[in-house]
Amino acid sequence: MSFTLDTPLSLALGDKAAKTLSRAFGMAVVGDLVAHYPRRYAVRGELTPILDLPLGELATVVAEVRSVRRRRMRNRRGELLEVVIGDGVGELTLTFFGQAWREKELKRGRRGVFSGKVGAFKGVLQFANPDYQLFEDDTAALAKADEIVRTPIPIYPATAAVTSWKLQTWIGEVLDRLEDIPDPVPDELRFREALLTAREALEWIHRPETRAQIDAARQTLRMHEALVLQTALAQQRQFVRMMSATQRPARPGGLLERFDAAMPFELTPDQAAVGRSIATDLTADWPMNRLVQGEVGSGKTLVALRAMLQVAESGGQSALIAPTEVLAGQHLRSITRMLGPKLAPELMPTLLTGQMPAADRRKAALRVASGQARIVVGTHALLSEGTTFADLGLVVVDEQHRFGVEQREMLRAKGTSPHALVLTATPIPRTVAMTVFGDLDVSTIRTMPAGRAGIQTFVAPIAEKPGWFGRVWERVAEEVERGHQVFVVCSAIDAENAKAVAPGEDDGSGEFAPPVEGEAARPHWGVVQVADMLARHPRVGELRIATLHGRMPSDEKDRIMQDFARGDIDVLVATTVIEVGVDVPNASTMVILDADRFGVSQLHQLRGRVGRGGVPGLCLLVTEAEQGATARERVDAVAATLDGFALAEVDLELRGEGDVLGDAQSGARSSLRLLRVVKDADLIARARGEAERILEGDPTLDRHRGLAEALARRMTQEERAALAKN
Repeated sequence: MSFTLDTPLSLALGDKAAKTLSRAFGMAVVGDLVAHYPRRYAVRGELTPILDLPLGELATVVAEVRSVRRRRMRNRRGELLEVVIGDGVGELTLTFFGQAWREKELKRGRRGVFSGKVGAFKGVLQFANPDYQLFEDDTAALAKADEIVRTPIPIYPATAAVTSWKLQTWIGEVLDRLEDIPDPVPDELRFREALLTAREALEWIHRPETRAQIDAARQTLRMHEALVLQTALAQQRQFVRMMSATQRPARPGGLLERFDAAMPFELTPDQAAVGRSIATDLTADWPMNRLVQGEVGSGKTLVALRAMLQVAESGGQSALIAPTEVLAGQHLRSITRMLGPKLAPELMPTLLTGQMPAADRRKAALRVASGQARIVVGTHALLSEGTTFADLGLVVVDEQHRFGVEQREMLRAKGTSPHALVLTATPIPRTVAMTVFGDLDVSTIRTMPAGRAGIQTFVAPIAEKPGWFGRVWERVAEEVERGHQVFVVCSAIDAENAKAVAPGEDDGSGEFAPPVEGEAARPHWGVVQVADMLARHPRVGELRIATLHGRMPSDEKDRIMQDFARGDIDVLVATTVIEVGVDVPNASTMVILDADRFGVSQLHQLRGRVGRGGVPGLCLLVTEAEQGATARERVDAVAATLDGFALAEVDLELRGEGDVLGDAQSGARSSLRLLRVVKDADLIARARGEAERILEGDPTLDRHRGLAEALARRMTQEERAALAKN
């Protein structure tokens, strides 16, 4: 039986393997499996003598089996197979868990190539569950060893249930029977870029014989990925342009003009320019689809509010969706304050969140459904089926990186082709904007409003200077004594119960940046521990201290935030729930503990909470990461500049775009596999031009079967799995 990329894995590998791959990676069809590319390749190079093996690194040796012993495991069920191998000088133990069947082939005297990660147990070197290839006879040993040494070994992203070698076996099985692999790249482009065919690229990425084959395969598959992605984005732009939108012009003497006349300050040049672009978009025949990016405090909310007023002039409603309850409440208060006592009653800004009391929520939902509320602010509750609008004319998404594309489109579907405005305080490098937000027009606010006192940032490296830890808290007390307020930010709620994370792994909670070299496995400080410590501090303990984190009830979080904004709290110990949108002009200082556990852009976002009024801001980044470690580089980079756009580039380099882009990659922007938005910027730009050219001549892709099928396969894996079951 031959396979295609759409053959269900249950047919290709059997039900058991298919279920395993579905659970581990969400795979459903052969195309999912062969698109699971190796993370790296073991370059065996020169074989290392056993006695010279470096601990903790991947190594390969040619050796002979000296002894084999099978015994039961002490602390769990099953058997352990211990195989001692030697190279004539040193010896090493191979340990296989629950694989006693290997005793039949690993007989004393057999020779082969053994590869694994070097460990040690009770002073003896060992490979745990290593890969190996045995020689058939001694005569062929030398030639076979040389051939194997020169062949790269693919190492796949794996799990405890699905090992790299098992993935290699399954991928080999389907490749042997895979036929009809449509090429997403047109022949003319393939020849011009000197690319491989789709068949050659898959063979060489999974079963390379040389490093040159790997490089050629990666280059081809990167272009495949870039072209498919850019075509999807171009189609989305095309789709939006085909919609018919209700025009929302501003009127002389209308709400927008009245608001501008009452404003106590002038718009910055960037705010005015972005405002003009939005005003033009709102009068076009098709829906606006615009991203506005700007530093923390650059006035994006004001720009969005002016757009809402323009929409409201024709009776339309605007919905602003925020990522957290705290931020939604903050937005409502900020919008109501900016509108003032004359305009607010006319527009009736209304909050709608999932944690509101049932009676309040019903009342708010009625205002929204009747059209009485022309400005609606909420969280994911706005996406629920029970939320309806009378005339939704504008969707505003705050902090796009917290939402997927589908969520934005779900909200848009509640109106008749409403306009969409996306806001982000996370500066986006040009290449990321082109890759992820390619369906949006991008505007940037760089100039800051007048009157900002600025922020000074310092690193407190307590591993090198332990005494600085005490000085941090003295500084906190001094700021409060001057009449100011202080944020203390922790990376965990309770450090003692936080899950340990080894460097290079991700705990999956989304609370921390991906662990890197130099970072501790656990956070040292959580909200619980810091609040307890500060309560016992001789100076800080006398102050009014409160805590805030995501597990608190919604009304309690909102109350604490309002108390802090009113000045009733001196020191607020919190998690990143205060990262975006919280506006307390009297807050002068922020202490960020375990600062190396946060990403560069996140640190920049956090410190933007201080220095927002006439009070100079101070940010103290407390870290135990050693100088020179990657974890320390994050912290030092933030202390070195206030330029969020420069830091965004640093963030990409240190963390990789997979983490920086986050949920924005969902749907048509599913996780980048081989494409790297910084390194492949030129390739992405070429792919964008090609995608536009292809769609201009063939809008329905009737003459580009391979590209059309590749686009169809970019549906989410969950959707494909559901289709495979039906």
